[in-house]
Amino acid sequence: MTVDRRTFLRAAAGYSVQPVLASLAQAQTAEFSLKFASNLPLEHPLNQRMKEAAAAILDQSKGRVEIALFPSSQLGGDTDMLSQVRSGAIDFFTLSGLILATLVPVASINGLGFAFKEYAQVWAAMDGELGAYVRAGIEKVNLHVFEKIWDNGYRQITTSSHPVLSPEDLRGMKIRIPVSPLWTSMFKALDAAPTSINFSEVYSALQTRIVEAQENPLAVIQTAKLYEVQKYCSLSNHMWDGFWFLANRRSWERLPANLREIIEREINAAALRQRADVARLNGSLQNALKSDGMVLNAVDPEPFRQSLRKAGFYAEWHAKYGEEAWTRLEKYVGTLV
Repeated sequence: MTVDRRTFLRAAAGYSVQPVLASLAQAQTAEFSLKFASNLPLEHPLNQRMKEAAAAILDQSKGRVEIALFPSSQLGGDTDMLSQVRSGAIDFFTLSGLILATLVPVASINGLGFAFKEYAQVWAAMDGELGAYVRAGIEKVNLHVFEKIWDNGYRQITTSSHPVLSPEDLRGMKIRIPVSPLWTSMFKALDAAPTSINFSEVYSALQTRIVEAQENPLAVIQTAKLYEVQKYCSLSNHMWDGFWFLANRRSWERLPANLREIIEREINAAALRQRADVARLNGSLQNALKSDGMVLNAVDPEPFRQSLRKAGFYAEWHAKYGEEAWTRLEKYVGTLV
């Protein structure tokens, strides 16, 4: 399967709360019927690749495992779905590590402001020692986490009022952020006025001017049609964000070992294909957003790093994450403090 821009940019609104089934005929006789939820529109590469993986799992398990997809926050906001996957109401859930940090503090380390300069650093770290350290922390809260993290992309700042070219442009700006202490800390250190809002409410919050700005990867800005309520997009690359693929531990462990092996293999392979999808889309998405009326501008990250360093942001999070986690991070990105 190839996720091209035409498929990806198809309208993602208007889905009813109906699961996406790989094969209804096989699903009716499935021994294990499982639920997967995400906060992204169905047309996002994550859900497209997950749909593909669900079909492969159904086929390779000979119809024993059926996974129904619930995209677009159909089963609730991020924090609600995290509770559901912990309780077992949802079997699988993809969640940003920055939001998961409300439960597993070290999970937000990949999003440390202006830390990762390029994707080569990201994948080396997250497929290496840093990712392994984070996964060990997630396993401690009674969740199973898959090995490969999915790509949510570098996050960019959009605004309705003026472009963000320097740290000074953020001063006093009411910007929507996810429910995460790291985001709050970073934007406060840059003298902005961050407001935590679940993703399912972002569009309306921007439309009604509860906030004037938000930040997300280009893929999310496009699929959620945020260009309809935002004028400027500053390519800040201020955080790299990824989705951990989480499973309810009880639901996971009741599956026979051979079925777990099939699911692990297909989900991790789908994650790698989704990473490639996002990489291919990034360039074309800039042109698409321009066509949709957004004004894009490049951002020099160094003044932002200097502002964060001066405000004590890196020193604060070094202390919070601890020496073990920080050493693993700086192994891949260099010295930050």
